[in-house]
Amino acid sequence: MSTSTSPIKNRICGTFMPVRDIERARDWYCKILGISETPEIMSGHLCPLPMQGAGLILDTMPMWGGKEPDGPPTYQSPAFMFATDDIESSYQFMKDNGVELVTGIENGHWFAFRDPDGNLLMVCK
Repeated sequence: MSTSTSPIKNRICGTFMPVRDIERARDWYCKILGISETPEIMSGHLCPLPMQGAGLILDTMPMWGGKEPDGPPTYQSPAFMFATDDIESSYQFMKDNGVELVTGIENGHWFAFRDPDGNLLMVCK
C-alpha cells in the first residue's frame, strides 16, 4: 500500500440504517431521538435525520436488497452507539416507549435494543 496522502478524509460523516418502511422508521427514530421537526424523505427511500456529529440516514436501500420481499438485511451487531449522560433514564425511556430491549444496563455503561426493523443498536454512557 502506498504511503502517499489519501484524498479520503479520516472522518465518518454518516451511517446508513437499513429500514423497510421509511415513514414508520422516520417517525420512530424522531420519537426516540427527540427530533421535533419531521425530516423530508428524499427520492422515496432516503431520510437524513438532523443529528449532532455524524449523520444518520434511514434508507430502504433499493439497490442493496430493499426490493426483496424481506427488505434490506438488518444490522445483527451494533454498527454505532447513541450517546447519553444518564444511562438509567435512557433505559427507562426506551422501556416506557415499548422499545425491544435486548440487554439490561451492562457494567453501568451501556444497553442494547432493536429498532422496529430488527437492527441491533446501543446506547452508551
